[in-house]
Amino acid sequence: MNDKQVIQKKTNIRYFILAMLFIVTTFNYVDRATLSIAASAMRKELGFDAVTMGMAFSAFGWSYTAMQIPGGWVLDKYGARVVYGSGLFLWSLFTVLQGTVGFFAGSAFAMLFGLRFLMGIAEAPAFPANARITAMWFPTHERGFASAIFNSAQYFALAVFTPLMAWTLHAFGWHYIFYWTGAAGIVISIFWFKVIRDPKNHSGVNQAEMDYIEAGGGLASLGDKKTPIKWNYVRALVQNRQMIGVYLGQFCLNTITWFFLTWFPTYLVEAKGMSMLKVGIVASIPAIAGFAGGVLGGYWSDWLLRRGKSLTVARKTPIIIGLVFSSSIILANYVDSTVLVVAVMSLAFFSKGVGALGWCVVGDTSPKEMMGVSGGIFNMVGNLASIVTPLAIGYILKVTQSFNGALVFVGIMGLLGAMSYLFIVGDIHRVELKIDKDEL
Repeated sequence: MNDKQVIQKKTNIRYFILAMLFIVTTFNYVDRATLSIAASAMRKELGFDAVTMGMAFSAFGWSYTAMQIPGGWVLDKYGARVVYGSGLFLWSLFTVLQGTVGFFAGSAFAMLFGLRFLMGIAEAPAFPANARITAMWFPTHERGFASAIFNSAQYFALAVFTPLMAWTLHAFGWHYIFYWTGAAGIVISIFWFKVIRDPKNHSGVNQAEMDYIEAGGGLASLGDKKTPIKWNYVRALVQNRQMIGVYLGQFCLNTITWFFLTWFPTYLVEAKGMSMLKVGIVASIPAIAGFAGGVLGGYWSDWLLRRGKSLTVARKTPIIIGLVFSSSIILANYVDSTVLVVAVMSLAFFSKGVGALGWCVVGDTSPKEMMGVSGGIFNMVGNLASIVTPLAIGYILKVTQSFNGALVFVGIMGLLGAMSYLFIVGDIHRVELKIDKDEL
């Protein structure tokens, strides 16, 4: 009886932390998607053509991409709690201010571009922070599911908030889309600072949970260690064949993401003749499918690990299969009915969700001494798609007056991403840096 009393039942605070990551990542994507819902109304009111709108869509991507390595460095230096929480407050504030650009007709585009640019800077550390926090809080055999949960928040955001934002647009005007979503993020940022801590500094975590995390390969002590970041460490990462393949795969996957985040509502309105209220409902269905695919992909990967498969097989199988089937988006060029369009887009987004395990792979492969910078490099390359995709589709539309070429472009990227994981990545393993002991 005494022996049983000595055994300490582990706490499960890591799941509360994961819930917070899910909520914050949801609003990360809601704030990104605000412009896609408001775009049609803004184009009519402010006189933006397709190329101008594409430039506005891409403004976020320019700064978000450029700030990934600096954002990762700041994350490694100051920790996820402070950097992520501050970023959440700032990007929410910039979202609120986007609702005011219509009051300055002569400089509306410049203000919109500038605020989206600033929002990209504030959001830059978000996903490297997600990867860092899950690597600290979750053992390897739970990390696929944990990463899938926070990554699936992007689909949840579109599924739940697209109809709400479309209704807001219809009932109050496009300005209020920005006002209400930004204000919600500001409130959440205050809550973040009250509840988020590193594992060893969290009062709710007992030693049993700490031991469980560390025994399973979690980096629970990561928050206490600082390693000076040198450019030769960065060079070692960007020259590593495994990481190059992972980076390329993420660029291709993000191309699909950014089509749905930017041009998809406009596609439904202009190519398929739907009203914005109908778009609010229709656009949520592929997002729900994407959410289901994201959760399934993470569960499938962890299930393969528990069945004794190697880390390489467990991570690459869902990614490759998901990316291959995401290319089915091209089939939308050959269907006209709303039901078939929704079915094709849902299959593509579901498959993309299954394959969206890149952040889990980053947690598995990044040097433990520089998780933030490694995640920043990964996200920088991946989010070049946030610049290329809206601009490329804008020019395709201008030249061809059709979305057909745009869907072909997006579908081909899915196939290229699968090829990258199949032929370039190789075996998945953690990269080891040669760091002198006196640097630790």
